[in-house]
Amino acid sequence: MKTEDVLNNTTDLKSEVWRWADCLGVKVHEVHVRQMRRKWASISTNGRLTLNTELLNLPAQLAEFVIVHELVHLLVPNHGKLFKGYMSAYLPDWQERQKCLNEEGITGLGKSLEACKTLSCE
Repeated sequence: MKTEDVLNNTTDLKSEVWRWADCLGVKVHEVHVRQMRRKWASISTNGRLTLNTELLNLPAQLAEFVIVHELVHLLVPNHGKLFKGYMSAYLPDWQERQKCLNEEGITGLGKSLEACKTLSCE
């Protein structure tokens, strides 16, 4: 995924989910995209992933981070060392992406995305 890429619609978002699920070797049973007030996404232990529609307003690499983060929870339920190890293996710059997303916040979309667009993603 290139830095300037955007996910234009829910189909693009879901395609990224299926691509990453295959890459991580996890099973996602359902993908829902809807407005969420306080979260970017959530995933249940049985593989039901819900993504916030606001992800479509972010650079694709930040949406990708959210997707990978949630899917790694199917491998590791917490945010411990093993979780961080998986994140580093699949998205080496995940901490930079997380920082951008945290600075953005769920209610502050659009304010500081220019700085986040400079992240390099392979």
